[in-house]
Amino acid sequence: MSNNYPKLHNAMWPGIVGKGAPDSEPIIAFDTLLDLTAGAEVNGVRFDGVDLFVTAPHVDIDSDRDAIRKVADKIAGRGLKVGSLVAPIWGGAGGGSAMGSAEERERFLTQVRKACLIGQELRELGIRPTGGVRIDSSTGVEAWDADPEGGTRRIAETFREAGRIARDHDEFLVAEGEICWGGMHSWREMVRLLETVDMPGVVGYQADMAHSMLYTLGYNRGQDRILPPDYDWKDRSLLDAAYKQVADALRPWTLDFHVAQNDGTVFGSGDHEKTGRHCLVTDPEGKLDIVKHAGYWLRDEKGDLTGKAQHICWDGCMFPNAVMERQSTWNDILGAMIEVRNAHGWQA
Repeated sequence: MSNNYPKLHNAMWPGIVGKGAPDSEPIIAFDTLLDLTAGAEVNGVRFDGVDLFVTAPHVDIDSDRDAIRKVADKIAGRGLKVGSLVAPIWGGAGGGSAMGSAEERERFLTQVRKACLIGQELRELGIRPTGGVRIDSSTGVEAWDADPEGGTRRIAETFREAGRIARDHDEFLVAEGEICWGGMHSWREMVRLLETVDMPGVVGYQADMAHSMLYTLGYNRGQDRILPPDYDWKDRSLLDAAYKQVADALRPWTLDFHVAQNDGTVFGSGDHEKTGRHCLVTDPEGKLDIVKHAGYWLRDEKGDLTGKAQHICWDGCMFPNAVMERQSTWNDILGAMIEVRNAHGWQA
């Protein structure tokens, strides 16, 4: 009998991230992405749900209960559930820096509170059985570099207060390890931040396979690099050992998991420092063995399933609209996720 856990989800934010600006492609409509997700099928298996970015024009962070019910009806009408939510905690989205002024930090917390309330409402509507709320420090690496100790302390204080808000709503928070966010831009600093927050099970790590791989290369934090500067990607044993070192350090904190692929390159966009570029499952330049390296997160150091992630989500941003609007793209992604579940899932 095939495994039915963890549930397989698709992310909705690739339809918004990197889209909509005058020099960018248009935002992909929420309904279009839902249809593509619901339409994906591999040997009779379909996606179980979606993870949401709670920002307009998909799901407005200021939605009232009636608006949330309409969103839930759209999703349920396609046979899908809701998992994790991304809170729009950045300054440009109405939030603020987690290590900024008192006003900025309060805006950050307000966005977390709104996202947790939406998550609670979706659970009460019966559409959201699993998932946390995703956050990051909303501050750049250069700003953090000016005062590393003080910066991490302030971020931790903000995260701790955000964790109390989440706990009050029966939610948990997950900080994604993306190398453009100050205080989270290396695996050692990510661990230090979570230890400083010290709210296990309430404030944890969202392991994105692609972003976490970039920790091994030391972008934006060279002293924490694991792979040598002249690393040859043909030597898979070195990558495996380095990636396992990162996973072993962060797995105890991991509450949410993104399946993804990466070609090992970075780029800068707007006010972001170097950050990771996802690539497709079928990309010949992809550096990860998706099924094998997913196991580094979904199994513990003894090889036993952790069972922490009740759903896993595909994360792929910055693809051209023409690629994202092809049904075959999502069939390929679903196929990879099914392989991950077959290798590292369970029956329930």
